[in-house]
This record gives sequence, C-alpha cells and structure tokens, in this order.
Amino acid sequence: MRAQLLIRLDRSLGFGLLLLYGIGTTVGAGIYALVGEIVGIAGWLAPWSFLVASLMAGLTAMSFAELSGRFPRAAGTALYVQEGLGAPGLARLVGVLVILSGMVSSAALVNGMTGYVQAMVEVPEAVLIPAVVTGLALIAVWGIEQSAWVAGVISLVEVGGLVWIILLSMSSVDLAAVDWTVFRPHSGAVLPVLAGAVLSFYAYIGFEDMVEVAEEVRDVRRTLPRTILVTLLLTSLIYVLLLVAVLVAVGPDFLAGATAPLAAVHGALTGGEGRILGVIALFAIINGALIQIIMASRVVYGLAARGQLPAAFAYVQPRFRTPVVATLTVASGILLLALIGHLSGLAETTSVLMLSVFALANLALWRLKGRGAAPEGVWQVPRLLPLLGFVVCSYFVAHAISGWLA
Repeated sequence: MRAQLLIRLDRSLGFGLLLLYGIGTTVGAGIYALVGEIVGIAGWLAPWSFLVASLMAGLTAMSFAELSGRFPRAAGTALYVQEGLGAPGLARLVGVLVILSGMVSSAALVNGMTGYVQAMVEVPEAVLIPAVVTGLALIAVWGIEQSAWVAGVISLVEVGGLVWIILLSMSSVDLAAVDWTVFRPHSGAVLPVLAGAVLSFYAYIGFEDMVEVAEEVRDVRRTLPRTILVTLLLTSLIYVLLLVAVLVAVGPDFLAGATAPLAAVHGALTGGEGRILGVIALFAIINGALIQIIMASRVVYGLAARGQLPAAFAYVQPRFRTPVVATLTVASGILLLALIGHLSGLAETTSVLMLSVFALANLALWRLKGRGAAPEGVWQVPRLLPLLGFVVCSYFVAHAISGWLA
C-alpha cells in the first residue's frame, strides 16, 4: 500500500477542458432538474432568485480563485480552512461536509434524471438508479482526462439545448407585447426571492469542484482562478436568460413542480413530446452526477493523503491513476442516498452544506490576508470581499435553518 501512495494523480487538465468540466457540473446540476421547483417558490421573480444566488456564489468564487492559487492541492477547501483558521479538526469536518455535499448533490441529480427517463420509457427506479450510478463510477475510475472529455462533450450538448430553448421561447411570443412588469420586485417579494435563492444556489455549485481537482490541472496557479471566474460568469448569463425566456413563453403555473420542466416547455411550444430535449436534459443531469462523484472522491483522496482519513482511501490505481477506493466508496453512498431521498430536499440540503463550507472558506481567506501578502503570482482580491462573503453565506444558512425549524 505504501508504494501505491507514491503514485501521483494525472496532471492533464488545461483551461478548455477544465472550463467544460466546470460548466458541465454547474449547468447540468441546476437548470435541467430544478427549474420547476424554483419557479414554484418564486414565480415570476425566479430570475431574481438566480441573480441573488449568483451574487452569493460570486463572492465566494472570487475568494476560491485566490485560495486555489495559494494552495493548489486536492481537497482544497479543507486545506484552506486548516491553513487559514489553524484548526485541523474543523478542516477535517469541512472536508467531510464537502464529501457529503457531493454525494447528496449527485443523488439529487440521479433522482432528477428519473423524471426525464420515465417521461420517455417505463423503467423501475430500483433498476434505473443502480445501473446509472454503477456506470458513472466506472467512468470516474477510468481516468480523469477521459472523464473530463466525457463531461466536456456532454457540456457542449447541454448548453446547446439551453440556447435552443431560449431561442424557441423568445420566438414564440411577441416581445413588444409582453408585460415585463411581472418581473418587477414588490413589497411581498423578499421572502419568496430569498427562499428561491437558497435553492437556486444549488445551480451554481460547481466552481468549488474545480479546486478539488487542482492536482490534475496544468499550470494550476494561472489556469484555475480564471477558469473559476469565467465559469460563473457564463452560467449566470445562461440561467437568467433562460428563466426569463421560459416564463415569458409558458408562465410560472406551467413550470411549477414539473418533473421534466424544460422538456415540457419544448413540447408545449412545438406541439411534440419534447423527447429530444428530454434526452439532452437526461445527459446533462448525468454529467453533473459524474462530476460530483469525481469531486467527492478527490476530497476523500486528498484528506487520506494528508493523514486525515484512513490511508486506504489514498490508493491510486497504477494504470488509470485514479483514487479507485475513494471513488467506489463515494459511489456506494450516492446509490444509497438516491434510493431513499427526494430531489428538492436533497438539493436544498446540498445548498446549506455548501453555504456553510463557503462561509468558513471565506473566513479562512480573510484571516490569511490579515497575516500578509500572498505568494508572488497569485491572483488576489480585496480583504473586505471574503468578509462580505462570510456574512452573506452565514445569513443564508441561518435563513434556511430557521425555515426548517419554523
């Protein structure tokens, strides 16, 4: 076992492949699975929920961009907390929370996938879910470059599907006759928008996945920060345009609670069954689940390599150069969660877990910046920004928890 721990992960991800990796986990995770749930909460104001969520994510994304340059290692988030707050126990807890969030997120996506599959063909969940999780685990074991290429190709398809829906929705209405005032916030909008933002935040989870594969990125100090920021910018633009377009085309009542919302939109606008978009959505969701498996397994590997989890989890398979024990363990947990959980509950739990982790990561960077300048060549943000990120993330965690207890 000791000899196997000396095998390094394969450093094969450049800017383009890493960008597709980030877009794949972000776009596939939120829009295709959760549009109906979010519109059911915020109605016409769902685009505002996404804008608030993008602000929440943006503050932390900029902090992560600097932290990834300071500490370009696997299981980066736990390392950031350890270095910034000097608390190994808390760092281990953060690592476990990130692992859990990846597993819960992947389980939510697998659950979201079942709605699209069953809209096309009758397949029992007890058969479908294990088959999908097993297949994704095998791809993740195959290799990081191969996994990233699979994710990258699907990312292009899924973004193309969203652009198609935007264009189709906008062309189906007379834009000059649309009553745009329905999108105007009003006095009773704050709570629905904030509640929608907590769930919408799940759609932005993805940039932190990139820092967890830092040991597999080429020219990591330069590539990783700019890829994080470009990913967030592109996904935010796509989300807001899509929400506005589909709401104008079909209205919130049509979308709310739909199990395959974008396929339903396509079917309503074309008079067909929406089968093609259903297939695109299916692969988009599977793509997000694959990347969550990769992310969570790398955190398990990174913690084990630093002695914070049993050494067996740091085993790297010599041929594929992937952490096979960590990957199969994560996949087993995802399978269990997918069989017993529900989409919206799993997604909201993921959001709260990650907001808690992001709050600690922001606080860690604020502390680090108080001790002195970053190493030369590291991209930096003003010290006020991570403090603001800590406050914003903490507020939304408290808001979500108070909602659960009410």
